[in-house]
Amino acid sequence: MSNVDELARRARLRVVELAARKAIHLGPALSLIDVLVALYTRILRRDPARPDWPDRDLLVLSKGHGVYGLYAVLAELGVLTTDLNELPGHPSDGIPGIEAATGALGHGLSLASGLALGARLAGKDRRVYVITGDGELDEGSNWEAAQFAAHHRLGNLVAVVDRNRLQQEGDTEEVCALEPLTDKWRAFGWRVGECDGHDITAIADAVTALEAGVGPAVLIAHTTKGRGVPFAEGDPAWHMGELDAAQRRIAVAALTATA
Repeated sequence: MSNVDELARRARLRVVELAARKAIHLGPALSLIDVLVALYTRILRRDPARPDWPDRDLLVLSKGHGVYGLYAVLAELGVLTTDLNELPGHPSDGIPGIEAATGALGHGLSLASGLALGARLAGKDRRVYVITGDGELDEGSNWEAAQFAAHHRLGNLVAVVDRNRLQQEGDTEEVCALEPLTDKWRAFGWRVGECDGHDITAIADAVTALEAGVGPAVLIAHTTKGRGVPFAEGDPAWHMGELDAAQRRIAVAALTATA
């Protein structure tokens, strides 16, 4: 197991331990961890000792209910040292490593687009990354932001869609079909890539390739909701939940076996 894969495994263990203490959005947190690890270890320009370094790249977690995955990764990287159980269930201002308060789905892409345009106007050599859920794309505000970013040719903006094909109500294609998703993004003027959202090297390579073009880009990262916990994988019932003692043992054993 590579160092980055081990980091992702430990982050998932942190999420499992949190879910054994209280009900959290378990499935969404587990599906996006590999994307977060790829961005933080291979892509983002940052200073680990200074989360507020003025010249850092920015990451907006539009899929705010997956924040315990973000907290877990930031804890593994040494950015967060507090008890994660004490942190709120959506990104909030004032927490080290959190760039924006999010949670009302559909607004993160608009926020990230504004940050990217602001960086250009300020003459900053900064990139802005935003992670959205796929069910979140039901919100029309995303497509307004997509149109805005393409109009302004925001080449310093990269979106990543956590494409686990499940939302709280069930399968995304049954709730409000998204496909053909890549065609939709291209129609709005975005460059599009796709990859296995649990292959950290593939994610980093795909993002790097997208950064080389002109205008905004989006990566469709194909993931599994609840990744790493067998009984939660692909089960919309684990969109949110609390693990009992037996479920915790099963989850820990599964993640320990991959070490």
